[in-house]
Amino acid sequence: MHGFVKKLKTLRIGDVAIRRNPVFYASVSDQLRALERADLAERREWTRARTAEALSFAARSTYGRRLGRPATLEHWPLLEKSSVRADPNSFLSGPAIFAARASTGGTTGVPLQLTRSLRSIVLEQACIDAMLQRLRVDPRDARMAVLRGDNVKNPSDLQPPFWISVAGGRRLVFSSNHLNAATVEAYARALAEFRPDVLWAYPTALESLCLLLLRTGRKLSVPRVLTSSEMLAPQVWELARAALGCELLDYYGQAERVAFAYAQRPGEYRFLPGYAHVELHPTTREGEHVLYEIAGTNLWNFAMPLPRYRTGDLVKLPASWGARELEEVTLGVRAIPGVLGRDSDILVSPDGVQLTGIDHFQRDVAHIVRIQVIQEAPDQVHVLVLPDDGYTGQDAEQLLHNIRTKVPASMRVDIRRVDVLERTVLGKTPFVIHRPAVREMLRRARNRGAAE
Repeated sequence: MHGFVKKLKTLRIGDVAIRRNPVFYASVSDQLRALERADLAERREWTRARTAEALSFAARSTYGRRLGRPATLEHWPLLEKSSVRADPNSFLSGPAIFAARASTGGTTGVPLQLTRSLRSIVLEQACIDAMLQRLRVDPRDARMAVLRGDNVKNPSDLQPPFWISVAGGRRLVFSSNHLNAATVEAYARALAEFRPDVLWAYPTALESLCLLLLRTGRKLSVPRVLTSSEMLAPQVWELARAALGCELLDYYGQAERVAFAYAQRPGEYRFLPGYAHVELHPTTREGEHVLYEIAGTNLWNFAMPLPRYRTGDLVKLPASWGARELEEVTLGVRAIPGVLGRDSDILVSPDGVQLTGIDHFQRDVAHIVRIQVIQEAPDQVHVLVLPDDGYTGQDAEQLLHNIRTKVPASMRVDIRRVDVLERTVLGKTPFVIHRPAVREMLRRARNRGAAE
């Protein structure tokens, strides 16, 4: 059945039969809209009841039986990704008709095998459709340009086209791997001719497109942009408006489907009520703020519920906020500045101190398109620079000065000029990459924070 569902999703009828399945789609969409209108108490009660239902399915799994089938959420331990990766079948609640297998790989390139029920697939589509509707787009009929991690053609083939037309001509899928100064005019012409209602992009691909357009003095009219799957840097909101004249919506999620947040303005993200049971666990105090790790329980994928799954993603909130404010955050009543990204965009010093403010490295440094920070070891950091025209040693010195305001002398830093930045197996370009030894230090630090 897994193969049948996977095959069906690739066909034209898969849009109706799977992603917008008529058995589930209307009721799921109606429930999400009702919860968005609901007050805090109503959201709390619905989430409590739905969590209990999800846990009843989780208790049927090998993992749940091993724990003694806990009846309440607080009796389930926080769940590590490594445990799911090591034995994904132990988290299945039983045979699932019309379930689909999925695999995800992040910066590490190590895949995580997941199983998704049909209803959870429909939920995800309903959530994406809800984001498009917030942009005043009909998700079933929109002309959509896509600039994400799709493999359109051989990366060595530098002759246009760098895109393919699908979905009966209503979707134009671009290759982000071919986008550069030499090819950007071809991309611009294709976008102008296609006239998309919305551009759906990785944030890093959107940033590269906009920078390249502005460098050549080219502007396009793309009314709406939807971004996801990576951190959206604050400056990209204004950059996209300048290059495309667009309205932008960014949303946060993950393959495990244990949290979903969105924003239509910088610094105003809200968790989507009804998507998951979200928890915030404090990790580090930073003056007047606290870093919280997001953990979540999927409320729709009863085939593989993953109770209290640790995402590794962080939010930074005022230390003065108490239980009431945090509950308002998790239920989508109160906005937050944003999700900082996996393990945040953080470095960790040799003595275990988590260093934040990494996004300030490039501030006020001219002639740089983008940087990428790779922590090879606790005492070694590489900064890759994708330079703009005019980049000189003086710019590199200013960049190093900025870095040294955040990074102690116990850590070696070298700056390297490159033509391309490092990508993940999914085609993403992370701002910060941690090598295995650093990831292990961060994991231990997270565990200490959770224990405290």
